[in-house]
Amino acid sequence: MSTPTDPQTAPSGTRTDDVLDAATTMDAVTLHVGDLEGMTSYYTEALAMEPLEERSRGREVHRVLGRGTTPMMRLVHTPDLPGVDPHQPGLFHTAFLFDDQPGLAATVYRAAQDPRSRFVGSSDHAVSEAFYFADPEGNGIELYTDRDRSLWLHARGQILMDTTYLDPNEFLRRHLTQDALDAGAALAGRVGHVHLQVGDLARAEAFYVGALGFEATMKEYPGALFASAGGYHHHVAMNVWNSAGSGPRAATLGLADVAVSVPTRDDLDALASRLRARGLAFADDGRAITLRDPWDTHVTVSLPATTTQELLAR
Repeated sequence: MSTPTDPQTAPSGTRTDDVLDAATTMDAVTLHVGDLEGMTSYYTEALAMEPLEERSRGREVHRVLGRGTTPMMRLVHTPDLPGVDPHQPGLFHTAFLFDDQPGLAATVYRAAQDPRSRFVGSSDHAVSEAFYFADPEGNGIELYTDRDRSLWLHARGQILMDTTYLDPNEFLRRHLTQDALDAGAALAGRVGHVHLQVGDLARAEAFYVGALGFEATMKEYPGALFASAGGYHHHVAMNVWNSAGSGPRAATLGLADVAVSVPTRDDLDALASRLRARGLAFADDGRAITLRDPWDTHVTVSLPATTTQELLAR
């Protein structure tokens, strides 16, 4: 298999006023957590992340975890909130992307060995190979690596994605190495995409494609919509498998913010124009635009954070 194409290296300069720049990427996902130390322990031990920065905001503690200098998660300690409701809009899973199969295999092995993990399944999606878990508080996790873009198939203006069985034991047998296991958090990882639960796909498309500026990449998958910037298979996905017909979400543990990173202030200006044209409320502090989707999920579209302190300041 060829070395995966990194969606973060897509060329910039292809922004129009209607769609996001090709170099748009996903940033660290923020979760409300009830047990900050327990969840930190899980993500450091099972997914080989490291604490990068911490800040207190009143009674809340915000902690950023990641690999190297790349933030992958922000955990916000909010123990008074009720638990994750798997049937309401919010997070289906956060998808962590790895550079190659040994890096993925090492992370899958760690996650599978941790008794706090719940293994959900594994799939070959034609564009990627993926393994699914749930964390101790019920948040979905995908661990995946991409196939090279030259191997992706296209038809009817869409990127063809599939779901076929991927044998986890055979994958580990072929790709797990002691070097990758020993490397731990030194191996690169990042948020590749975020998959959301929504109440209605047409409203989700109007918001995430029409307003935010992602481009639909697959609309024929039953009960789901996939969209991206720059021709990636998807940076965001929305499904109604558990949440069809739902209204705005209640305040619970789980997803607190979906973060999107765009290259320049021009991209934020174009986004602001799209939002005004649609009468959507938003806040703009110069470096980031924040707003809520139709189900009250908080979304941040920002310039790239240069430090973890800057990420915590949002």
